[in-house]
Amino acid sequence: MKARYHFMLLIFLVFGYGPLLAQTQEHVISGRILDEEGNALPGAAIYVEGTYLGTYSRNDGSFVLRIPEGGTYSIKVSFTGYDPVSKEVEIPRDREITFKMERKILMTEEVIVSATRADNRTPVAYEDVTYEEISNRNSGQDIPFLLGLTPSLIETSEAGTGIGYTGLRIRGTEGSRINVSIDGIPLNDAESQQVFWVDLPDLASSVENIQVQRGVGTSANGAGAFGASLNIQTRIPEEEPFAEVNTAGGSFKTIKNTISAGTGLLSGRFSLQLRLSDIKSDGYIRRSGSDNKSAHIGGVYKDEHSLLKANLIMGEEHTRISWWGVPADFVSTDRRYNPAGIYHDENGNEKFYDNETDNYWQNHYQLIYSYSPNNSLILHSALFYTSGKGYYEEYREDQDYLDYGLQPVSADTSLIHSTDMIRRKWLSNDFYGMVWSLKLKLNKLNVLFGGGLNRYDGDHFGRLIWMGNAGNTEKDYQWYFNNARKDEFSIYGKFSYDFTEKLSGFADLQYRYINYKMAGPDDDLKDITQQHVFNFFNPKAGIFCTIASNQDAYISLSVANREPSRSDFKEASGDENATPRSETLYDVEAGYNLRLTRLSFNANLYGMIYRDQLVPTGELSDVGYPIMTNVEESYRTGLELIASMKPVKNLDITINTTLSRNKIPGFISYYLDYNTSDWSSEYKNSDLGTVDIAYSPGATASGDITYHINGRLKLSITGKYVGKQYFDNTMNDNRKIDPYFVSNLRITFTPEIRITKSAEFQILVNNLFNNLYISNAYGGIWYEDGNERTWAYYFPQAGINFLMRANIKF
Repeated sequence: MKARYHFMLLIFLVFGYGPLLAQTQEHVISGRILDEEGNALPGAAIYVEGTYLGTYSRNDGSFVLRIPEGGTYSIKVSFTGYDPVSKEVEIPRDREITFKMERKILMTEEVIVSATRADNRTPVAYEDVTYEEISNRNSGQDIPFLLGLTPSLIETSEAGTGIGYTGLRIRGTEGSRINVSIDGIPLNDAESQQVFWVDLPDLASSVENIQVQRGVGTSANGAGAFGASLNIQTRIPEEEPFAEVNTAGGSFKTIKNTISAGTGLLSGRFSLQLRLSDIKSDGYIRRSGSDNKSAHIGGVYKDEHSLLKANLIMGEEHTRISWWGVPADFVSTDRRYNPAGIYHDENGNEKFYDNETDNYWQNHYQLIYSYSPNNSLILHSALFYTSGKGYYEEYREDQDYLDYGLQPVSADTSLIHSTDMIRRKWLSNDFYGMVWSLKLKLNKLNVLFGGGLNRYDGDHFGRLIWMGNAGNTEKDYQWYFNNARKDEFSIYGKFSYDFTEKLSGFADLQYRYINYKMAGPDDDLKDITQQHVFNFFNPKAGIFCTIASNQDAYISLSVANREPSRSDFKEASGDENATPRSETLYDVEAGYNLRLTRLSFNANLYGMIYRDQLVPTGELSDVGYPIMTNVEESYRTGLELIASMKPVKNLDITINTTLSRNKIPGFISYYLDYNTSDWSSEYKNSDLGTVDIAYSPGATASGDITYHINGRLKLSITGKYVGKQYFDNTMNDNRKIDPYFVSNLRITFTPEIRITKSAEFQILVNNLFNNLYISNAYGGIWYEDGNERTWAYYFPQAGINFLMRANIKF
């Protein structure tokens, strides 16, 4: 508890007294950014190394920097397609500087993701996570945990360790509403709209950087961003040959081995890189272990004006099922209990099935081409194909034959109506398509046109591989099969215009067409055949204002629409009145950025107003299934504060906090009330007024304090606070996730070893203060004789645990 209060005190000191680090005296230097022929380069990034100061060049290539303190500084300039340049300047002697930049001999890979990303003048809230940050945190945990210090983000883990099945929420928005792309190619599953990070183990080792956009963000391909988006760029091939070994191990028998190698640039144009990963962990929750493998082969051919890139990303996961969570009755007595696979032998003894597992194979094939004949034009296109196949296996007791389309089995003169069985539920799918974009720079106007076309084809089926009393049933009997096909077409146009040197406007118009069909029975033998067509128009507009060389402000308004997921449609099937409608989000963002020598500060105000948001209310369809229901109105409003500071030499502090309100006005809860005398039930409802949206804490905060003991050794302490949240919409304390604070310690040593290019050794202590917290839960209500009852399952996280990592590069 003390650690939590110390952390909150640090937030107060940073946001309350951080601005005192700013000096009142200013030295103004100006200059121009030009190409080899003396032409202006607008939009080049200029920053002062070792500080938070920075700006960008205007339309005529000019820039102004205000440096509070005198001294010698290194000023660096970067611009896409050009070699970065830097100059040493002495303040106050140097007042004017001109930088001449030379075009890179070979085209760079930044163009691959430029169509889907926000830049330094886009009026949206975003965070760039660099390669250095990702690699420094990568000890085998999935990407949601590597992004854990990102503002407004909460990471979750079923196994309690960050390895296996993991997820994330941003501003309370869960994974199916977060658009994820890799090199501009959509990654979300088309039906569930989720990204299953476990299917791509150790993807982080192939990542160059990630941009996290909060709110609607900019238009991209794939499932529409409905609260946030992640844009991932795969690792840029290195120019020199290398081999790299990364190994980590620690608590819960966790071990991660990664081998990477690259050819460097062959003939100055071609390069090939390879990564192989193997991750094993027993997990914190009992029988939640995983054995996952992955590979990434990337090849690049580039010349002065074009770039051809091929990606093959392969993932194989074998994870023991822990997604049921820990029952409420066990949390206080045995928080590692896992009910998955439980059954009873003939003597009534409790047993657990050993092969209660989830198994999936997923391969991504991507071919990407970019062409840029000059500074004003970039043409980009990509073809992709993703294949996936897998199943989860489970033991089921006392299953009724009729529920599987089978007849009771004869035994002497009687009939056996139920039996134990082992079943597998399969998913086999193909996802393929193309994306494209055309980017034009026309003096004060930047124009970007883009779009995508894709098809998803998925088969869902179930097979019985063993039965206690099989009768005449054949092994691998298939009791259901349904097919789903989803076609999507999208097109967008983005426009930015510089009205003046300090004021620019942004507009983004997107159209999405979706045609979704399902045919055949589901696992309960209910026919879910149906078709849905959606036409969405998603406009966005904003203003970006440069107040001074170190201050910016912006405001934007965006609209997003989202189609329901497979499960939303499936549960409502058979009741036309229960068919879910699409959701609409109106998102307003207003931000302010300040950059000083030893302090960087950002404030962002947001308002997210939903129409017809789908939430669980307890309602049942006419055929008795629980359904997600469109609520007419709901909203999220919040303030995000982000600060980075260097109070003294060798000390870096980064901290952020989000304060928010997340509400559904006029919420009606539905429930069944059972009469215990005869167990008859009555369907009732209750008007609860204005309630909190589930899984939406009113306060979150995270931070990192890093002290560089010397050039080879550094110490980092991170902290994260998540406030109280409910896991349904009734705001009942019986269905609440308590607030928690968790802190990690990282010690990094980078010795100089003669035969290596680089070496890094790291000790990581997770949950430093052994806080026994819970990060996720689910549940609901029923009534008996008018008295409310709760059912709930929780996902406890591991207490203090350790990892050690070594990374050697040759």
